[in-house]
Amino acid sequence: MAVAEPVRLTSLSHGAGCACKLGPSQLAEVLDLLGPSLPAKGVVVSEGSGDDAAVYRLPDGSGLVVTIDFFTPLVDDAHDWGRIAAANALSDVYAMGGTPTLALNVVGWPVDTLPLALLADVLRGGRAIAEEAGVPVIGGHTITTEKEPLYGMVAVGVADIERLLRNTAARPGMDLVLTKPIGVGMITTAAKRGVASAEQLDAAVATMTTLNAAASRAAVARGVGAGTDVTGFGLLGHLRTMLAASGCAATIDAAGVPLLPGALDLAQRDVVASGTKRNHAWLSPTTDWGSTTVPEQLVLADAQTSGGLLLATEHPDDIVEALQTAGVDVWRIGAVVDGAPGRVGVSGRLATD
Repeated sequence: MAVAEPVRLTSLSHGAGCACKLGPSQLAEVLDLLGPSLPAKGVVVSEGSGDDAAVYRLPDGSGLVVTIDFFTPLVDDAHDWGRIAAANALSDVYAMGGTPTLALNVVGWPVDTLPLALLADVLRGGRAIAEEAGVPVIGGHTITTEKEPLYGMVAVGVADIERLLRNTAARPGMDLVLTKPIGVGMITTAAKRGVASAEQLDAAVATMTTLNAAASRAAVARGVGAGTDVTGFGLLGHLRTMLAASGCAATIDAAGVPLLPGALDLAQRDVVASGTKRNHAWLSPTTDWGSTTVPEQLVLADAQTSGGLLLATEHPDDIVEALQTAGVDVWRIGAVVDGAPGRVGVSGRLATD
């Protein structure tokens, strides 16, 4: 009796994880065509600021945080894909300074070509991360697709409206800190092409499945008000969004930016997601790349999935201490400065492995 070949989920995906998102310029075009939503009583955060989730004021004065995130496979292990997708969806609640309270599954599944048992593995992975976060998964929605599987979650949480982490709260004089290394997009693209090492893939999965819960709690406790998570638009893309919403600019010390193993080498070999190249094209008109090479620039623009928190703070020593005490890795990578909204200046060079 013939043994069925293992399914390579990444072979069914047109893009790896958050790299399959609309590019930032494409999203901006759609939103411009759509126009702003009508003001609604109780809405505290909507799409206008580019924040990570919507926030609605509840009758008791607390904030209801609501977000959705789903994407195509970025690894071949179904359970790991589910874990990554769940951590990524919950991250948008943490990135607002909130605590997730419940989740719903979102699934698109090619039932004629992929076994339902594989879908169950994906959902088990999502449930495992949700349980780690103390979040019940209480239902969801499924559709059939022709070829490409999709998975993610609606995540709902609560937050103190006076202590939200916002894109609009960065100010000149603040330092920028980051809580996870970048390079996930390079490595997952390499995995899709069959050229990622086991060490690289293990490191990428480990960072993508690490919840931003402790980082978020530490930031809120120390009074940080400006922050976002680093996902599909890349480190500099999400920084640019925060700066544009806050009306200021920033400088980045490339030597201080942490990288996953082999990320720069992969960029030098053009193992680069199309989403990352869209990010780079969008960033270039507002970025002074300094002495960085194009591969280095692509790493700084790399489309991340379930990345770390990018925080702007007037008290960097305080937040670094708090994050380290909470067991969270943290790197100082730059500063917010006066300048044209959204402008970024890069100095130095990325560190090699």
